[in-house]
Amino acid sequence: MEPGVYRYELTVPAAAVDGNGHVNNVEYLRWMLEAAVRHSDQRGSTQAVRDLGAAWVVRTHHLEYLRPAFAGERLAVLTWVAEFRKVRSRRRYRIFRVADGALLAEGETLWVLIDASSGRPRSIPEAITRLFTLVPEAAEPKQLDPACTS
Repeated sequence: MEPGVYRYELTVPAAAVDGNGHVNNVEYLRWMLEAAVRHSDQRGSTQAVRDLGAAWVVRTHHLEYLRPAFAGERLAVLTWVAEFRKVRSRRRYRIFRVADGALLAEGETLWVLIDASSGRPRSIPEAITRLFTLVPEAAEPKQLDPACTS
C-alpha cells in the first residue's frame, strides 16, 4: 500500500442496516470519520493538535455510493491526506468489501483547523503537516490490496 494510506477494517453490524436491507448511507460517512480519527491518532496528530489548543472540524464532505454493503460483511476503509492548505486539509477515502475487493463508496472531507477556545480557523503548523505523507492523485489506491492491513 502507498505510504500515507491508512487502512481501517470493520465488520458491518446489523444495526447499520436500514429498512432497505442494506447499510444506511449515513454509516459510510461515520466510518470515514472513524478512519480519519484513527489515522490521526496513529500519526500522533490528535494529541499534537490538542497540545496546540486546536481542533479539526469537517467543513464539507462528499460521498459517492457505488454498491451496497450488508450486515456481517468485512469492509476496509482506506483514507489518506491529499493536501494541506493554510487552514484546511483535504482527505480522501475509498471503502471496499474485503471478500471480493469491490469498491462500495468513495469520498472526501475538507477539514479546517480551528482554535479550540475561539472557534476561529488557524494556520496549520508544519509540526502537524509533517506527521502525514501526502498522497498525490496518481498514487491513490484504486484497488484493495488483500495482503495489506493497518
